[in-house]
Amino acid sequence: MKRTSRDIRTANRYEVLRQIIAASPTSRQELAAATGLSLATIATLVGELLDLRMITEVGFEDSAGGRPRGLVAVNASGGALIGVDIAETYVHVELFDLGLNVLARAEEDVRPGESLPEQVVSHVTAAVGSVVTQAGVEGARVLGVGVSVPGQVDRATGTSEYAPNWDWHEVPLLDLLTEHIAYPLYLDNPLRASAVAELWFGAARGRGDAVVVNLGTGVGAGLILGSALHRGVSNSAGEWGHTTIVLDGRLCRCGKHGCVEAYVGASGIMLTLRELSPDSTLLHPEDQTATIAALARGVRANDPVALKVVRDTVRYLGTGIADLVNLFNPEVVVLSSWVATALGEPLVAEVREAVARHALPRPMAATEIVLSPIPTDPVCLGAATFALEGALQSVGQRNARPSTTNARSRTAPPS
Repeated sequence: MKRTSRDIRTANRYEVLRQIIAASPTSRQELAAATGLSLATIATLVGELLDLRMITEVGFEDSAGGRPRGLVAVNASGGALIGVDIAETYVHVELFDLGLNVLARAEEDVRPGESLPEQVVSHVTAAVGSVVTQAGVEGARVLGVGVSVPGQVDRATGTSEYAPNWDWHEVPLLDLLTEHIAYPLYLDNPLRASAVAELWFGAARGRGDAVVVNLGTGVGAGLILGSALHRGVSNSAGEWGHTTIVLDGRLCRCGKHGCVEAYVGASGIMLTLRELSPDSTLLHPEDQTATIAALARGVRANDPVALKVVRDTVRYLGTGIADLVNLFNPEVVVLSSWVATALGEPLVAEVREAVARHALPRPMAATEIVLSPIPTDPVCLGAATFALEGALQSVGQRNARPSTTNARSRTAPPS
């Protein structure tokens, strides 16, 4: 898409604020060096952020000579952001200050059979209301709500184009949420959200090229290329979970056969366990979370069935990640989401060995494979940054109300 001067200015404003959040306090000179923007441009953008009360002056740095440099820092109390992680089995919501520190959390279980759009919207509405109440935040301070939903998303229209695990097609999710939530809303998917979270605060920070592998009920890969989020021409990049790893293999919930997700997603891991030991006490047939947790405990206890299931899973996972290493030559591959967190370092160690067996030596030698270090929900954190990006699209207002079509709100937040 052709970028207008306004788009470029918004992107620059966003990048400057990102640098300030990452390195508060900092000087204008340091911001110019970090972003590659001119000092004059930095001065203008810093002035705009000061006017928005997103940052504040905090004095001067010590100088060995010459004029002291003024320092700026994020104004954490200058607003609040909400991140929503809609997953196949839960809705998790976190409320952040402008320093992206968590102030409140809420979670709603999504039980089997509760996947109708109206039911999911009800869970999101309840959890958003809960975090606002918990944090004691005035509505005027909430700058926006970033919403992550699995599957393919049209950001411009706020539509869930296709969510295979729920069989959603063309669901106008933001319009449905707008009927209940009175803040600006921004829609994307967990691949992009988790990648941005790692870029801002996690293992991809300071890296030019990174792949963030989401391992949950769904599976995918968020891409950081050239130190920026890579979306693809239709915001569909990263659907690695629906690439074929076994010809004519297992039926995937997308309707195709042999997808990566059918072997390394939570449902695929449960199927591997069921095939290996259908009567295993590790298997909780209707509960993915309990099954993965039981497998993790079993691995730590050297249970032979648990070890076999994880090693079989890693065979497919390592092969798939090797393809990503060969294709993108990243500095780091980050294993993220709840399945990776539950299985932890034992999974990472097995994956490193498996990838090394399949990847080409040269790109493999340059790639680290690590577990996400982010202590909170990375999808909520990344979704909150989308709300922050939207808030920066409108300069000169204390609570920005974006005019672009990828934001929705029933009413403007009270001023």
